[in-house]
Amino acid sequence: MDEGTIVYIDYDLFEAESGNLIETTREKTAKSNDMHDETRNYEPLCVTIGGGRLIPGFEESLAEAEAETDYDIEISAEKGYGERDPNAVEMLGPQQLARQVRDPENLQVGGPVEIGGRKGTLVMFRAGRARIDFNHELAGKTLRYNYRITKVIEEKSEMVMTLLKMTTGSDDFEVEFDGDDVSITIPEFLGYDQSWGMAKFQLIRSLRDSVGAKTITFRDVHQFREAGAEEEEEHVHDENCDHDHDEEE
Repeated sequence: MDEGTIVYIDYDLFEAESGNLIETTREKTAKSNDMHDETRNYEPLCVTIGGGRLIPGFEESLAEAEAETDYDIEISAEKGYGERDPNAVEMLGPQQLARQVRDPENLQVGGPVEIGGRKGTLVMFRAGRARIDFNHELAGKTLRYNYRITKVIEEKSEMVMTLLKMTTGSDDFEVEFDGDDVSITIPEFLGYDQSWGMAKFQLIRSLRDSVGAKTITFRDVHQFREAGAEEEEEHVHDENCDHDHDEEE
């Protein structure tokens, strides 16, 4: 698979040594391993090859993979979530906990905790003192992936809509092409989302890398309603990637 290709992947992730299931996109696998979640919608994961969302070992395998083919691979800790770092396990006293944890009394051993923007796992809590492991929970583990690329997205408009949904979680967009230029009308609520500005820059890069888009125009449409009369006011923001976003090249 070429870098920038958008694909859907069905996969099971196991801890290689124990054989325990860690996560899956397949409902049948979840049920057979007593991990089924009634509230979850089991469906293939949508990713961009080389997009950096996956661990290095999985990315490397996907780069060589073909669609509609089953793969079973093992990934070392080095190419997974890294080796365990003993220095990432820290002891915090009562005063440190009081300053950095909102409600220390509700901490639970084995549960997640966030200190100074770092996420870890509480491994000991006694007499007001806590030992927190800031290693990733899968650090030091060899992983086994069983996966299959179920779909490769090739049509340009579908690629754009998929990237929009991956980035924003919404598919309420209108997309128009003029050669390699693309115009995107965003849903009204998104214009008031503070995270949209950052997401837009990420999206611009994805559209250029995966779709080959050149000039990208984002259009905000706001409906104005007053005393039974409706007017549509529209303001257009042009994002000329070749000029304003050279850092994305």
